[in-house]
This record gives sequence, structure tokens and C-alpha cells, in this order.
Amino acid sequence: MITRREPHADMQVLIEAQQVAYGGTTVEEQRAAWTAYTKKLAPPRAPGLTVRDVVIPTPGHDVPVRVYRPADTTGALPCIIYMHGGGFMKGDLDSSDPVAWGLTAESGAVTVSVDYRLTPEHPYPAAFNDCYGVLSYLASHARQFEINPARIALAGDSAGGHLAASLCLAARDRRGPRIVGQAVIYTVIGSDMTAASYQENAEGYGLTTAACHNYMKLLLPAPEHQTDPYARPIVATDFSGLPPAYIVSAELDPVRDDGRLYASKLALAGVDVTYREAKSMIHGFMRARFTGPAAKAEYDRICAFLRGRLIPGG
Repeated sequence: MITRREPHADMQVLIEAQQVAYGGTTVEEQRAAWTAYTKKLAPPRAPGLTVRDVVIPTPGHDVPVRVYRPADTTGALPCIIYMHGGGFMKGDLDSSDPVAWGLTAESGAVTVSVDYRLTPEHPYPAAFNDCYGVLSYLASHARQFEINPARIALAGDSAGGHLAASLCLAARDRRGPRIVGQAVIYTVIGSDMTAASYQENAEGYGLTTAACHNYMKLLLPAPEHQTDPYARPIVATDFSGLPPAYIVSAELDPVRDDGRLYASKLALAGVDVTYREAKSMIHGFMRARFTGPAAKAEYDRICAFLRGRLIPGG
């Protein structure tokens, strides 16, 4: 019998907010519950940022993005492309706003948050194509966004971490754009979900194993998706030549072992990788950084990695 372990005290604010986070039965109800949950944990933006919403044309779809930049800066800055979580079926520029603006506030880089298409209306490869299209457009139109195309990093949490890993594989295989680092946070990676964390943390910590199965079923409805490394990064046969990575999992999280597995694949392929496990924390811990010092310290480590990759000596 698996005994439930007590989450870190910093997680209490998440646990209270998550009473509505995973509610609803229809897609619309679940999205509304996610919006209500994220609003509960969203303080005002930090001062010193300029923020604008734009639309980036990509093949087949115009993708809304939100661009965060340190105020009163000129010239080309490094860039973080951020992809939010939400099981590939929830989330938008507003729900992910607190995570995204924090990346710019803490790193000094421009952050571009991507409002990719969601399931079930848009299964794979819609989200992947949207995010890769944004990456390619930013790299080829760097002057328009006042960013340095040689200093682009990727960051993503949960479903967004999956997308970041997929983009790294695609950029390597397609010989660009260049990515200098990847921050992959409590990610899913396309595993078969039989690892210990899916049993140990199946229920009782917000995100459930049953929900993970459902999200992936909606994302990958066709049999051929199962062998596509951009749909399931873990089935890639070659992990060499990928960008340096910072991978962090939450200990009390069904998807914890996906992070462990991805980190091990990178390490065995000779990639520069740091793996960290946030002890006694649950899925979504970055949203607790405004009230919990330990959660803030975990978020600060992510930002420090990105800053180090984007601003040498910074």
C-alpha cells in the first residue's frame, strides 16, 4: 500500500487553489477551472517591464505571443521562448503570465510566451508546429524583435517542457535555429507512464496519473504518433548534440520520473545536463514562489541557469 507523503509547507497555497484547478467534465469547464486556479495565484507583474501582444505568422497558423522586455533597454537582447503547461488542452497567455514575466524579471532577457493551439480541437502536430514556427520566425526576424538570434533559449513546464524537448530535437535535426539552453520543468516526455512516480503519486497531489493518460490520449490520437520523436521525445534514438539542459522535477508528482528519464538520456549522450528534484513539492510549484521561499529558490535556480546560458558571466 502506498502511503501519501506530506507536501512541503510552501505547497499549501497550491493545494488550496487546486480545489478548482482540475474541476469540470467538459473541455470548456476544465479550461474555466484552470483559468480560475491560475488567477488565484497571479500577483501583479513586477515593475520595469514592457509587455506587448503580437501575432507571429507561421506556416498554416498565425500564433499569438506575448513579448516581455526589460523596460528602457535598446539593442538586441537574448531571448527565452516559453511554452506553458496545461496538459496540452488548457492554458493561454494570461494563465501563464506570472511564470513568463518572471523569466524576464529574473534573467534580463526578452521572453516570448507562445499561445499554441490546444487539444482536443488541435491534436499533434498543431502545438509542435506552432512553437517551432515561432522559434524559426524569431530567429529569422530577430531585428524586428530586438533580440540576438545567437542567444535563444527554450523554457517550458509540464506540456511546455515536452514541447521544449521536441523543439530541441527538431532544431538539431533541421540544422537550426540555434538553441543555447533548455529549461525543462516538471515535464512529460512521452513515456509509457509505468515508472514508479506514476504509481506512488497517482492521486492526492493535484495532477493525477489518470489525467496524464487522458491528456496524452487527446494529444496523440493516431497510432503513427507513438513512434514520432517530436510527438514523444523519449522514443528518439539519438540525444546527442542537444543544448545544455536544466531539468527539474517535483518529488510528489506523477510525471517526476519523466524528468529523471529525460535527464539520463541526455547525460548518456554526452549532453551537459543538470537534474534537480524539488523535495516534497508538487506539480506546479513555480506558482507558489510568491508566498513560499523554498518554491522561490527553485524558480530562481531555473532563471539562474537561463541567465548563465544567455548572458555569459551574467
